Amino acid sequence: MAATTRRLIFLGAAAALTLAGCDLLGGAKPAFKAIDISGAEYARELNLTDADGKDRTLADFKGKVTVVFFGFTQCPDVCPTTLLELAAVKKALGADGERVQGVFVTVDPERDTAAVLKAYVDNFGAGFVALRGSAEQTQAAAKSFKVFYAKSPGKTEGSYSMDHTAGSYVFDTQGKVRLFTRYGVGAEALTHDLKLLLGESTR
Repeated sequence: MAATTRRLIFLGAAAALTLAGCDLLGGAKPAFKAIDISGAEYARELNLTDADGKDRTLADFKGKVTVVFFGFTQCPDVCPTTLLELAAVKKALGADGERVQGVFVTVDPERDTAAVLKAYVDNFGAGFVALRGSAEQTQAAAKSFKVFYAKSPGKTEGSYSMDHTAGSYVFDTQGKVRLFTRYGVGAEALTHDLKLLLGESTR
């Protein structure tokens, strides 16, 4: 396993343990495969620009179950794997897949221009939105979601990669954060959880 992948899995696991603290103390809710963070005081604001230059907030995605992932387009493994899994989940859900919104937030706005982001998310099919901001806006968004990211020196002078939290945040159709799903859990577990959240909206 590559060193970068090991670092990202570690970061995701560490974040998951932190996020799970309240649930572990108050009694876990076994219905979900992911970590239930319903009622969390974080992951409430996201004010960035999409690849078409339109300002976006979490309110724009109400009515759909929304999966938010922070990453970067030159990520060699974790990011494309996560988006491919979500694309597979949308397909597995059939018609309900149209009610699932994927949101990719770049932690590397220096290289991830609007055009680069648009081409990147288009590789994973319909139903994905890419967001970016200035360095300051990216930092604020990551802080709001308790997401870690940092540049990691590359093999050649001036090159770099990005270390970042390897996990996704899932919002229900009312726009409330409900779950943190760690990288590597798999499409089957995510499909299970999204079905539960989609089902809530029909009650």
